[in-house]
Amino acid sequence: MSWYRNTVWFVKGLREYTRGGYESASKHFNPADVEVDVAGRSFLVTGANSGIGKATAKEIARRGGTVHLVCRNKERAEVAKEEIVTETGNQNIFLHIVDLSNPKEIWKFAEKFRNEHKLNVLINNAGCMVNNRELTEDGLEKNFATNTLGTYIMTTALVPLLEKAADARVITVSSGGMLVQKLNVSDLQSGSGPFDGTMVYAQNKRQQVVLTEQWAKAHRNIHFSVMHPGWADTPAVRSAMPDFYERMKNSLRTDAQGADTVLWLAVSAEATKLPSGLFFQDRQPVPTHLPLAYTHSPPEDEEKLMEVLEEFSQKFKSVSPG
Repeated sequence: MSWYRNTVWFVKGLREYTRGGYESASKHFNPADVEVDVAGRSFLVTGANSGIGKATAKEIARRGGTVHLVCRNKERAEVAKEEIVTETGNQNIFLHIVDLSNPKEIWKFAEKFRNEHKLNVLINNAGCMVNNRELTEDGLEKNFATNTLGTYIMTTALVPLLEKAADARVITVSSGGMLVQKLNVSDLQSGSGPFDGTMVYAQNKRQQVVLTEQWAKAHRNIHFSVMHPGWADTPAVRSAMPDFYERMKNSLRTDAQGADTVLWLAVSAEATKLPSGLFFQDRQPVPTHLPLAYTHSPPEDEEKLMEVLEEFSQKFKSVSPG
């Protein structure tokens, strides 16, 4: 019976992820929440050359914020930067080329960034869904390297800078797919059993939820949040999930609709009135587990995740040049 209830609940929830779900939820939004001037505040957006990342960066730029775009592909990033500057008239858009699957590169970037810039808001948007098990040059499984370890290093490396800032925030773009996964600290790099890229991605997204909850406990002066953008029509969805895209393309959210809650969490005063560490969908905190699901983790597993990621992080920091 619990399986049946969960299935019914999940299918109902899936409808909320579509464009129709957004249109329904947005009837209750207060437009004034995001009609704010953020001139003088500094935002860093990873994966900002397309999709939700670019849509978020563009909306922050419209509101006068200084935006640092962190992207992997230089050519696409330069096109995105030019588009944002042209459409918003905001010249305070800066580009940084970083491969988020390369921990040494992230450390090198973050250490330089800390010395040269201020930062009020970090938006961890970059991610990947690689459907076959691939290893990076460091021998890391690529999804884990980008989605989990990359997010961990970027955040922890910039926390000292954020702690100096007024109204500091960290927003991580997760996925509702994490609801089907229980944290698995015994196989973080998916080396055991058959490899399913979709489930590996969902596991990474569960890990991001746990990270956010743990960071919120550890850093009281920073407001942490994690969110699900719904199903949006982005280049990443088209390339990583072509069958899903073909089935759902007429129901997908626009990238701007997917980015709406990221923007709300990044700029609104209302967001920080809510506790740090919550999971959001359409500007509302929502549960991180399905009803009666067996996806809850014991505290020791969550602590183990943090310990293992810190060990990885320090390993790559020690060999980081500069």
